[in-house]
Amino acid sequence: MDITTTPAEMNDLTMSEKSRPLLEAVKQHIRDNVDPILEEFERLGQGRADRFSYAPGQLELLEGAKQKAKEAGLWNFFLPNAETGEGLSNLDYAYLAVELGKNPLASETLNCSAPDTGNMEVLERVGTPEQKEQWLKPLLEGKIRSCFGMTEPHVASSDARNIETSAVLEGDEWVINGEKYYISGAGDPRCKIMICMVKTSPDAEAWRQQSQILVPMDAPGLTVVGPMHVFGHDDAPHGHMHITLENVRVPKENILWGEGRGFEISQLRLGPGRIHHCMRSIGAAEKALDLMIERGQSREAFGRPILDLGKNMETISRARIEIEAMRMMVLKAAKAMDVLGNKEARVWVSMVKAMVPEKVCKIIDEAIQIHGATGVSQWSELPDMYTKQRTLRLADGPDEVHHNVVARAEVKAYNQDPYRRQE
Repeated sequence: MDITTTPAEMNDLTMSEKSRPLLEAVKQHIRDNVDPILEEFERLGQGRADRFSYAPGQLELLEGAKQKAKEAGLWNFFLPNAETGEGLSNLDYAYLAVELGKNPLASETLNCSAPDTGNMEVLERVGTPEQKEQWLKPLLEGKIRSCFGMTEPHVASSDARNIETSAVLEGDEWVINGEKYYISGAGDPRCKIMICMVKTSPDAEAWRQQSQILVPMDAPGLTVVGPMHVFGHDDAPHGHMHITLENVRVPKENILWGEGRGFEISQLRLGPGRIHHCMRSIGAAEKALDLMIERGQSREAFGRPILDLGKNMETISRARIEIEAMRMMVLKAAKAMDVLGNKEARVWVSMVKAMVPEKVCKIIDEAIQIHGATGVSQWSELPDMYTKQRTLRLADGPDEVHHNVVARAEVKAYNQDPYRRQE
């Protein structure tokens, strides 16, 4: 696709009038109901004996904020054009996701947390009535959590054709064997279901070998071995877990959308999911910039505020410029999904997925520098913010994969345009 010849409506990045009140309501909810509980939520969780559990009082705080969100009608609005959500466009949701990225609890209080969002969208779009009743309904109600099992430790999982976890149909059951790791959210005791990418048809063409199957977390033979660490941290209780599946049996009805359709399902969930990640990342960059200014104005060195030393004012300027550039790019990618559809918008999604986490990492790194030693300590939220953004450069496809998608499209557009070629 030649991105220089996209429809004119792609350039209208204005939030719809009907969604503006929702944006203001989300901001108010975070300010009134989420920001005030964050410090206490984290304090209660310190020193708990079982890392992958919640300490007394934590879930009560979270459920209280969730209930207030439900009462305000702020629930499940991530689903685009769906009866089960607000029916928002991807563009409108992108504006909301920025606000969610400013507080680590915000998304869950509105039932808009990854990986549940992607899993719910898949179930809503391709699930059978029985699958929706058993799994989508409690997810939409915020009663359970879920995970998505794709990445494997012994193959390059950025190419999903390499997936080795097998599912063989024996009578009325799929028998699953394999190993997954970095399965985000699988450590949460509320996680009850995994959508698992498996190989069901090894003799089919490369893009038809994979399927996605619903695997209950309590299925016999499924073992959560333990957490994979990220920069030395286990991210408990959410976790990024190492899971083995040994002769796990699930009903044949647990397959999603039919055998060999794993890649099609991935396209449903990964496009919107990557946009959500990128917009939340911009929210994190906004937070880092605020922290940078606050620290720079409140501390003095050599008789002057830190903000006035060196090139710190230029650092502030560059951060704001980068944030606005990222915002425009991600809004345009979201609009591309609304106008062109997920498949045709793939180049735009890859552009922002390659661009945003890298630039947000840089902004957070500058905020750490202005904070000095405190910036890398347990007294600051910046280390966790940086870790999440650095990890995002690998999650949902590493930078290199997305750059390759963009480059291939650009080379193709060049070769097809006689006005660009120098002949």
